[in-house]
Amino acid sequence: MPAENANLYAALRAAFPADLDQVAIETGDGPGAPLNYTWRDLERGSAMIANLLGGLGLPAASRVAVQVDKSVEALMLYLAVLRTGHVYLPLNNAYQAAEIEYFVGNAAPAVVVCTPKTFGWVSRIAFQAGTPHVFTLSDDRSGTLLDRASFQAVAHEPVASRTDDLAAIVYTSGTTGRSKGAMLTHGNLLSNARVLKAYWDWKPDDVLIHTLPIFHVHGLFVAIHGALLNGSSMIWFAKFDPRAVLERLPDATVFMGVPTLYVRLLGERGLDHSACSRMRLFISGSAPLLIETFTEWQQRTGHTILERYGMSETVMLTSNPCKPSDGERRGGTVGLPLPGVGVRIVDERDLPLPAGEIGSIQVQGPNVFKGYWRMPERTADEFTDDAWFKTGDVGRFDADGYLSIVGRSKDLIITGGYNVYPAEIEGVLNEMPGVAESAVIGVPHPDFGEAVVAVLVARPGMSAPEPAAVIAALKGRIANFKVPKQVFVETDLPRNAMGKVQKNLLRTKHQGLFAV
Repeated sequence: MPAENANLYAALRAAFPADLDQVAIETGDGPGAPLNYTWRDLERGSAMIANLLGGLGLPAASRVAVQVDKSVEALMLYLAVLRTGHVYLPLNNAYQAAEIEYFVGNAAPAVVVCTPKTFGWVSRIAFQAGTPHVFTLSDDRSGTLLDRASFQAVAHEPVASRTDDLAAIVYTSGTTGRSKGAMLTHGNLLSNARVLKAYWDWKPDDVLIHTLPIFHVHGLFVAIHGALLNGSSMIWFAKFDPRAVLERLPDATVFMGVPTLYVRLLGERGLDHSACSRMRLFISGSAPLLIETFTEWQQRTGHTILERYGMSETVMLTSNPCKPSDGERRGGTVGLPLPGVGVRIVDERDLPLPAGEIGSIQVQGPNVFKGYWRMPERTADEFTDDAWFKTGDVGRFDADGYLSIVGRSKDLIITGGYNVYPAEIEGVLNEMPGVAESAVIGVPHPDFGEAVVAVLVARPGMSAPEPAAVIAALKGRIANFKVPKQVFVETDLPRNAMGKVQKNLLRTKHQGLFAV
């Protein structure tokens, strides 16, 4: 008997409804909204793009780098890459030239897809790096990608894939400033999607409100895979607008968001029990959910948010229970290890710690990535001798097995659900005229969870840089979510006896900066 095709798209396609003319996606905003896309549209649209890619004569498992605005056509492009057995490389559309230059140089994509407005500088970077094909895709259903795909056949048979074949590379920031490409396989993504379908108790009539970006694990892999694998329709928002989302809650049953989105929804006077009466499940992740938000949401809506924990390298690892039979949802925790996923808390010798003890979080399971792209030594360093992945997070289990994340062992800042590593920003700051050194920290923020703050020291004999000018310069070099919201100039940075900057003292000093 031939082996089952492990291609992720083949599994998703098998879950589509029998009636392909049902609506799969309804747009809630964007050009021409509302627009309805049927399941047949998704099948044919992704097939046409897949046939276009197939006609380019690309080597097997070529990388396809994509930096475009959110659209249903961008989703079709992702599905097309899966169908062809190539490797999808999503890039945040806020990335600037220096960042794109690194990603393209490191991943060596055979195809780059960007927006028409960025084609000039993106194509220059791509062609200089040796990328043979650059297409454009706009959120108004225009661009050279769709122009070329419109001449292709509407049928395409997904390439036969093995479980450990690469499906995507997701770049994560590194503590040294050098981003790492996490290699995720068809097996990683499909196993996690199937586990979440069962654990989150997806129902036949579920409707997902999709407001998350699709260059991110949460929006692309967790939300979209969940809906498609369940044959569920989506209400699709290109951008999050709390009032617009609130108006569509009566038409949906599932919502996934980062804590910032829940804070903004709580700011709407119309959010109450009646507005959420049809909703089945609210899920939060990508950043810690404050217990105040968790409690206020319960009081205002009658629903308890399900918080979970995952990473770019692993997709989802733990989750608070969905079904009452699996347990209660506990605020301040990220729940229990998902079925088939191993999670342990260890000391500095990698020895397991008992419940209540704080230590490093290590994980194991079919969802754990294959390694870092072109970084075999770094990959080896991130796994223990017995093949557990070191997440870099610090946490503890309670007596009932619920996991709480205590902190990040590598100074990670999570702002609005996006990961920011200080070393990357410090590297840019330290190159600026007049800057001797810098320290970047995260401080509490009522909307974003954490805000990025920079503290600078001026070079001796030079004028101190103006904070406003520093922020303006950074906006032209790095993604906006990485740009500090405040910049301070000090005479020196606090250090310990070993000369290491004591960022904890800086955090304490500025912790009330955004207090309301």
